[in-house]
Amino acid sequence: MEELKEWHQCLSMLGEAKVDEHGNVHALDDCNVMYLDKEGEDREINISSAICFLRGKAYEALENRAQARQWYKAAIRADPLCYEALECLIDNHMLTCEEEKCLLSSLQFTPEDGWLSAFYSCLTKKYDKESVIEAKFTELEKENGGISSPDSSFTHTLKNNTDLLACKAEYYHQCGEYQKCFELTSVLLERDPFHLKSTLVHLAAAMELGHSNELYLMASSLVKDYPQRALSWFAVGCYYYCIKKYDQSRRHFCKATNLDATFAPAWIGFGNAYAAQEEGDQAMAAFRTAARLFPGCHLPNLYIGMEYMRTHSFKLAGQFFMQAKAICPTDPLVYNELGVVAYQSKEYQKAVRWFEKTLGNIPSSLSEMWEPTLVNLAHAYRKLKMYNEAISYYEKALALSTRSLSTYAGLAYTYHLQDNFNSAITYYHKALWLKPDDQFCTEMLTLALVDECRRGTDQKNEIRRS
Repeated sequence: MEELKEWHQCLSMLGEAKVDEHGNVHALDDCNVMYLDKEGEDREINISSAICFLRGKAYEALENRAQARQWYKAAIRADPLCYEALECLIDNHMLTCEEEKCLLSSLQFTPEDGWLSAFYSCLTKKYDKESVIEAKFTELEKENGGISSPDSSFTHTLKNNTDLLACKAEYYHQCGEYQKCFELTSVLLERDPFHLKSTLVHLAAAMELGHSNELYLMASSLVKDYPQRALSWFAVGCYYYCIKKYDQSRRHFCKATNLDATFAPAWIGFGNAYAAQEEGDQAMAAFRTAARLFPGCHLPNLYIGMEYMRTHSFKLAGQFFMQAKAICPTDPLVYNELGVVAYQSKEYQKAVRWFEKTLGNIPSSLSEMWEPTLVNLAHAYRKLKMYNEAISYYEKALALSTRSLSTYAGLAYTYHLQDNFNSAITYYHKALWLKPDDQFCTEMLTLALVDECRRGTDQKNEIRRS
């Protein structure tokens, strides 16, 4: 029945049973039935778990995602080795960060499966601190990493395991280390061209880096090999998005969602393709659909908030950013956007708190990606007339990128407010070197020169009088 996609009949054959929000199954007669797989590794297969997993698949196919989520949880609780159930929960964004942690902590692993517990924790949301995440990967990659064996001469290592490396690539992507991510996925796909999770992360990294040639080659190859997969048409959409042909991009993202309505990246891409052309209503519709389909993914709410920010609806934007924060309380980008809302609402003290929380939640060391956050924090300090703190953060931003007009202009203006006209003039010049026709810097440079000349004249007069 599953193969025939006869989902109602499939559920009917599996019989009546109820499951609660925590994955506890009631009135299931076969809950203790076990089956010895003669062709496998002489391990018992938990039929109860298999039945729960099949129910989850059926409910997901029937678009009852709430029931699907509960049955998948029941499947993995019945048998922690039911990896497919966890994969469905994570890949389809059915759980929030907190729910993922609770589920993993409730699983009962045998001593020899300790390594699997560590691997599962690597699969979940990866916004923890760099030291925590790297420690998890190191533990799994070392010889006999948590894997016990009666044969002392038998060594295990997951160092070159494709799934673990794909997991590490995802972590690099979420940290904003796009080049490292791209290099790792390139190696992975050379080794295993059919590893689709690596392919998805590779496409995302290539898009961030603007590698349109790589996207074109990947998209052509995927469409030829997997014409019925949403991933293939998503890749085509990524290529068109990268070269700024948003209409074609939208068309292919739409095709990907038609082939698989549960493919979250296509919905996000669909909304972003509309947003890129400032078609806010259509972008909102795509993001709202994504928020409904993927309750464990905070990105749709984050992007809805950004759309409201674009139309200066700061109160509504703040509400959606808070919803995103509730789903994923460790993503620094959410705190950055909350800081921008507070800044635009002239709540500078609150803005400082949010921006500092952003910096505190960045999992790895600061990269150029976070330079705008440092600039925003410096602006907020300047508004609070805490000029020394502002200058400190402007200088930190300059250490990450020397190509930002906003940083030079902000630093120059802060020095100007401190009556340090000489430094102000220097930085106004640097800002104008980046954008010679900038009106603010041109006018302020003139004022700074006048102020410096006046102070020079006043000093001369004072010397004469003395």
